[in-house]
Amino acid sequence: MRRERIEEISAADFFYRNRAIAGFDNPVRATYTIVRELVENSLDAAEEAGVPPKIMITMDRVERRENGSDLMRISIRDNGIGLSADEIPRAFGKVFTSSKYRLIQSRGTFGLGGTMALLYGQITTNRPFTISSAKKGDYINRMTMMIDVQKNEPIVIKREVLGIAERSFTAVESYFEGSYARAKRKIIDYLYQTAIVVPYADIMFVDPDGVVFLFPRSTDEMPPRPKESLFHPKGVDLELLQRLIRASRANTVKGFLKTSFQRIGDKTADEVLAIAGIPADKKLRDLRKEEIEALYNALRSYDKFMAPDHTVLSPLGKKLLEEGIKKELRPDFVYAVQRPPSVYEGHPFIVETAIAYGGDIKPAGEIQLYRFANRIPLLYDTTADVSYQVAKGINWSNYGIRSLEEEPIALFFHIVSTKIPFKTVGKEYIAAVPEVEREVELGFRTCARELKLYLYRIRRKESLAKRAFLFRRFYEIVAECVEDITGERPSVETLLKMRFGDLYEGAGEGEDNSGGEEG
Repeated sequence: MRRERIEEISAADFFYRNRAIAGFDNPVRATYTIVRELVENSLDAAEEAGVPPKIMITMDRVERRENGSDLMRISIRDNGIGLSADEIPRAFGKVFTSSKYRLIQSRGTFGLGGTMALLYGQITTNRPFTISSAKKGDYINRMTMMIDVQKNEPIVIKREVLGIAERSFTAVESYFEGSYARAKRKIIDYLYQTAIVVPYADIMFVDPDGVVFLFPRSTDEMPPRPKESLFHPKGVDLELLQRLIRASRANTVKGFLKTSFQRIGDKTADEVLAIAGIPADKKLRDLRKEEIEALYNALRSYDKFMAPDHTVLSPLGKKLLEEGIKKELRPDFVYAVQRPPSVYEGHPFIVETAIAYGGDIKPAGEIQLYRFANRIPLLYDTTADVSYQVAKGINWSNYGIRSLEEEPIALFFHIVSTKIPFKTVGKEYIAAVPEVEREVELGFRTCARELKLYLYRIRRKESLAKRAFLFRRFYEIVAECVEDITGERPSVETLLKMRFGDLYEGAGEGEDNSGGEEG
């Protein structure tokens, strides 16, 4: 019989063979994904430094390839926290080396996006990438690197030490096989939507055609940094429980419960252990397999846990969300709402929604829905998203909207959580989890009620203006007749004020824009 050879591969090798999982399945998608991943790395770095992000992106075409794609070069520079000489190879040259493997609200999930973007460039061009970085007051380190795919290790080809950095920064330069012409729309849309959800960032993009896209910040105010959290008992499976036990420094099982989970104090720990049939003073290292399973079952069945701690989350907030929408869409009306914290599988989450109307928003013949998760724009698979399904299910005529597709209206949905309920590994749309679905609907309806009041005032004003115009014409004819009979011409303005009372001034304002020529 033939024996099959068993092969072990590294994490870098796995994603080299399965790069479609990370969004690098073709040159067009890869071009967009590279911009997205590197921009999000830069935003994270600046926010970690506690400063409004300043990001400069430049993309060039180096040459045309026989397969129809282009050899591209991208460089991106940020004002983030900066890296030391020891940190650069680990941060950019090793897949699954990240600061995101904690229970904390973060843009990324796997911690491989930026590194995978550089790895994709390497495997499609066989060229190294260059990282320059420094903390303020330290020497600038520039490293030319590649990744050893089979070993998942960085290869530093060249090291340079430059002058002293006046400010902290990181700059990345990489070559890759791409197609900007076909990816352009998605890239610009991504940067545009990022400018909405991060209104405190300055973003500049110089594309291969030399066109400059500038997205200036409109505020220096930033949301608070998210905090790292302990796991909630309801969000733990058996495998994670065993890992927490192995990593814990507690001596007793009771001590382990109190120090490894949020919302567990003395009383709760005693009640859980009583259900599990485990003494509170039992040594943690002496737990047998069946006792760990009993503890897990007790955690799952106990129904008196307090809700997860939502203070670890960092939503954008009503003010900043409205600020971002006003900055980029310039609507006549915008209203945002931040829903109260809720819980999904033991993880806290907060939904933010907004509705904008009029101004630069034009009817598009389709629902204009902007979706964000932990401040990341979601551009693909819109119709599969929970927010789209909710929007389709609402009777908008109750709020004065004839059709979402035919009116100048845009909807916004943002969710923040320590665990976003993405439906697929591609992380492009949110699953229709009942808890999330409820919060989205309540958020949209709250915004819609405010829009209804606005539209009522606007339409009433327009109606009054049209009526005032018609009555003015009528009163002018009456005034002429009275003048012919009495020799005196009554004031049309006085008659209008008598007819419309205090509302006349508001009605008169719209006179010139009320379609007078049509009358």
